[in-house]
Amino acid sequence: MRESYHSVHQPRCGVCQKHCKSFESLREHLSGPLAKANCAMVFSNRGCDLCLKVFDNLSSLNDHQETCYFLAPPPLFHDMMDSVEGDRSRRPSAIAMDCEMVGGGIDGTLNLCARVCLIDEDENIIFHTYVQPQIAVTNYRYEVTGLTEDHLKDGMPLKEVKEKILEILYYQETITRVRLFGGKARLLVGHDLEHDFKCLNMCYPDHLLRYDIQMGVHDPYEDCVSVMRIYKRMRAQEHPSEQGHGRSPSVSVNDDIYDPWRLITSHKHNPFWDWSMQELVEMSPDELYKISRSNYQCWCLDLNRTTDLRYE
Repeated sequence: MRESYHSVHQPRCGVCQKHCKSFESLREHLSGPLAKANCAMVFSNRGCDLCLKVFDNLSSLNDHQETCYFLAPPPLFHDMMDSVEGDRSRRPSAIAMDCEMVGGGIDGTLNLCARVCLIDEDENIIFHTYVQPQIAVTNYRYEVTGLTEDHLKDGMPLKEVKEKILEILYYQETITRVRLFGGKARLLVGHDLEHDFKCLNMCYPDHLLRYDIQMGVHDPYEDCVSVMRIYKRMRAQEHPSEQGHGRSPSVSVNDDIYDPWRLITSHKHNPFWDWSMQELVEMSPDELYKISRSNYQCWCLDLNRTTDLRYE
């Protein structure tokens, strides 16, 4: 009996063709402590450490790595930058956000939001500001933040910062529509977003969050650029068609099965709901497999969402 249907969008080992539930599990399969021996050996010789693809020879791998590695983001030459708000008239499908923290409390371990930056997909600054601390700062963490008292003395109040960020992300969409299926609201990518939300005292629907990573402490603008580049690279993945399954030219972007934004409000995301319990019990394993669908939601499907929003 086949236990489940694997989507063509799921990460797959280039050696043994095993499907994995995420890129993290694929990396563990190829190079983790319990990696499969043969796969690990082939990957160590002919695999890309970034995208985890396996190539036929070293020449192909070397050619690929020249394009797979990102250049460092350009520095933001504004040592004492005041609050900046960019052009909001154009609505990109994704926004990158990053916050810089300073320390409060007796021992300086209480995280206080001190600087916020948001950029669009073209790496243009949409919003940047220093944040007025709600309590006294006892550790500016200058070695990693580069911030001093002068940067924050005229900072924007945290409440106002939160309102401006939500205004940018919601894009005049109602809270109800945002929470249910996104509507015109923007996707949000960033480094350790849960930590940023906690310090900003705000929240955002999980289905609008993308690529939550943390790679050390950097300038907020550079972090935004880095995570946006990674997200766009992941979103641009191409997948083969599989007998009508997955994203391919023959599949409509309005198909409920493949559009994650319609899945949230449509019962069709679970094909078993179309059948009664008695009918499911009487089905053979092969019949159950035939109507099954993977619940893996690939970021490349975000492009479908962008297409749909043009007609709203």
